[in-house]
Amino acid sequence: MTILRKVAVTISLFFLALGSVQAQPKVLVVGSSATYRPFAYESPSKEIVGYDVDMMKAVAQKAGLQIKIVNTPWTGIFAGLNNGDIDMVISGVTINDKRKQSYDFTAPYFEARQLIALHKDSTVKSLKELAGKKIGVVNGSTGDDIASREFGKTNPDIRRFESTPVVISELLANGLDAAIGDNGVIAFRVQEHKSLKTLSDASFSKEYFGIVVKQGNKALLEQLNVGLAGVKADGSYARIYKKWFHAEAPVLPAQ
Repeated sequence: MTILRKVAVTISLFFLALGSVQAQPKVLVVGSSATYRPFAYESPSKEIVGYDVDMMKAVAQKAGLQIKIVNTPWTGIFAGLNNGDIDMVISGVTINDKRKQSYDFTAPYFEARQLIALHKDSTVKSLKELAGKKIGVVNGSTGDDIASREFGKTNPDIRRFESTPVVISELLANGLDAAIGDNGVIAFRVQEHKSLKTLSDASFSKEYFGIVVKQGNKALLEQLNVGLAGVKADGSYARIYKKWFHAEAPVLPAQ
């Protein structure tokens, strides 16, 4: 074999290998805070499981995306999205106007409301009656927004924590009088502890969770919305909802 032919063969093999590498789809990293049972939490075998996880896997399959779900602390989850460490977030993130200024959201995948957790013997009957009482919230959450609007962002009675389990632990230890959080996770935690009860408030409006991507990533957003529409249409959403919440799934808005 001549030198020129050897060079030609080597170059051909190089480009074949390069084409093979390029043909492999990118594995997208999904950030999820695995302290948010039943939406995302670690099983005894350290696998991340939950409603959000099942929905994300179903959406990705429909959209033809390869994903890797990574346990990401809530306090750093948006920073991870901003700097490119993760490609998207599914972690019980409420779609609201403030967040939409910085991020893009898919269509809703869960209907939520806020809920208050109280001690069983509490006489509190409404959100306003929590004035002067110690209230626990997850830092930067919708519950934090509600407490801040109602009682003042710098109010020392609002105690901020990194996760819902820590909030509930503090409530059980009598370090708090109440906790405010998403209905799915608050109701789940209260079911585990008979010394607690839940309270809704007329001011708590219906909310929706969405999958979050970096603002302007229209291609990924479109793929996710196509996958989500498919999951709703083929009954997967209803099955996953019933698996985790033992109830019929509510109809979600298209956008």
